[in-house]
Amino acid sequence: MKPGSTVQQGLSNDEIPAADDKQLAKTIARYGRVDLLMIDELGYMELDRRGAELLFQVLTEREEKNSIAIASNQSFSGWTDTFTDPRLCAAIVDRLTYNGTIIETGTHSYRLAHSRTQAAG
Repeated sequence: MKPGSTVQQGLSNDEIPAADDKQLAKTIARYGRVDLLMIDELGYMELDRRGAELLFQVLTEREEKNSIAIASNQSFSGWTDTFTDPRLCAAIVDRLTYNGTIIETGTHSYRLAHSRTQAAG
């Protein structure tokens, strides 16, 4: 996955073709090796079942080995819109929250506040 791309893009652009090429294990291992996997705006786009299963495999590969940072404007209860299979959604939340730290930053948009500051100044 290229720097700056999202996991959702990565799942559709990297992993799904890799599965077709029988190189899925190699692709998942690549995601597993980076020190920090950052996923921005999880919950913004719906993942089809295949994409959600592949994300689960990546999270499983990284479990208790390397760090994951996720930003989302959705609460965990809202993730069922992103991960349409409730059992798979629960398994992903379980993987992410086990021994994890959850930081709630509130509902105010940093980008909106920054834009307003720039416009006023």
